[in-house]
Amino acid sequence: MISQPSRQCTVELQALPSRIGQVRRIVSAQLRYWHLDPLIDEAALGVTELLTNVHRHAEPDKVCTVEIELLLDRLTISVHDHDPTLPAVRNADALATNGRGLALIAAVSESWGVRPLGESGKTVWFTLTAPSPAIALPPYPLYGAAASTPFTQTRPSRAARGRATGVARSPVAG
Repeated sequence: MISQPSRQCTVELQALPSRIGQVRRIVSAQLRYWHLDPLIDEAALGVTELLTNVHRHAEPDKVCTVEIELLLDRLTISVHDHDPTLPAVRNADALATNGRGLALIAAVSESWGVRPLGESGKTVWFTLTAPSPAIALPPYPLYGAAASTPFTQTRPSRAARGRATGVARSPVAG
């Protein structure tokens, strides 16, 4: 039995330098939404390296799909592109300014790999261990609950919020 359903986010883009920063911010925001703040740095680094590889190496185009999936205690980030050429880890020279992307991913992730998809391209992925939901993830706020407990939060009514801030609220809409 799965105690927590899968959470998934997908972004399709052209892997251009201006878009890579945007996707890094999207990944970071999604992980904050899922209460996975401790994974943001590693996830942002990994997705940046994978998208940079697509930008530099993928042919015939730079169109790709980034998928983030949280299933139980495993966060998987994958990038699918249309180039069937498989990436390889390189031994970069000490003064080289590139060639370390996959080695960085291997260093910060629990696991990584490549899934060849024949002529339709490939998917390169990496996983990170997510904090245990029972320990690290606070429950999502439940607004409108009848009673406030340590596990739920209640939100005051609009009228009560208006009184609390001293803002007058009209009973007439508009």
